[in-house]
Amino acid sequence: MKAQRQVWGETLAELSKTDSRIVILDGDLGTSTKADIMAKDNPDAFVQVGIAEQNMVGMAVGMSTVGYRPWLSTFGVFLTNRALDQIRMLVSQTKAPVRLAAAYSGLLNGAAGKTHQDIEDLAVMRAMPNMTVLAPADEYELEAMVRWAAEFDGPLYIRVARDPVVPVFTEAYEFELGKPRLVREGSDVTLISTGVQTSRTVEAADLLQEQGVSARVIHLPSLKPLDEQELLSLIGNVDRVFTVEEHTKINGLGSLVAELLVESDKPTRLTRIGLEDGWSESGPNDFLLDKYGISPKRVAEQVLAVRA
Repeated sequence: MKAQRQVWGETLAELSKTDSRIVILDGDLGTSTKADIMAKDNPDAFVQVGIAEQNMVGMAVGMSTVGYRPWLSTFGVFLTNRALDQIRMLVSQTKAPVRLAAAYSGLLNGAAGKTHQDIEDLAVMRAMPNMTVLAPADEYELEAMVRWAAEFDGPLYIRVARDPVVPVFTEAYEFELGKPRLVREGSDVTLISTGVQTSRTVEAADLLQEQGVSARVIHLPSLKPLDEQELLSLIGNVDRVFTVEEHTKINGLGSLVAELLVESDKPTRLTRIGLEDGWSESGPNDFLLDKYGISPKRVAEQVLAVRA
């Protein structure tokens, strides 16, 4: 298994050798985000901006006007909070082809604490006009997304996780914008997840199977745009749907699916599994996943409790 951040750095460094438009602007976190791979392999395609995320956005937009396809590299929390005004005004409103690589996304950021955890990013970016929002499940989907994004002509936000997870897909995976993916068949309940949480949700489905519950698992790599009719079709004829996300339950994946279901004619009950409204905290990965109810075991327990 490889961490998404490692694959992100390696893939961009490789692509930059044949595509001179690709450049990484780094916010002084290259050793963490793995932007330093580009700095070592192709230093001409690497710009060290320092701890100046707002300036970094402006620089990237300027570079995009002369043909570059810049990637911004920093922790997600600094993009969706500290540099939000610049992203809104300079990237979103102008439809600039700037890629926002949100490293250390979600709850698990190596014990850096709640100041560096970003569990509200999907809510912020999903509401941003013109913004494409992606959350890959594993290393293979991340690589496919980066290769696809090299030719994408518009603003893009992609979650990049710090630590590796059990892969959901294989090297043969091909990314299709907006397309939901059925990763596990099941007939009793439908579990919908996104990002690296999908790997844990598949593990939760295994635990549910041991308890006699057949769980279908759907992965959403693209939260915006989304093929809504395809998702409704994949949900199937079950009486209970669960969304599972490493994100606050407010305006994230659960809200997206709730909006879709309430506007459809599908009579399906929805339960949202995710972080409650409150600040998260620092700690070991397994502890945090259990505490906030998104470890495979805790997800399975919540599904069983609702069905009891």
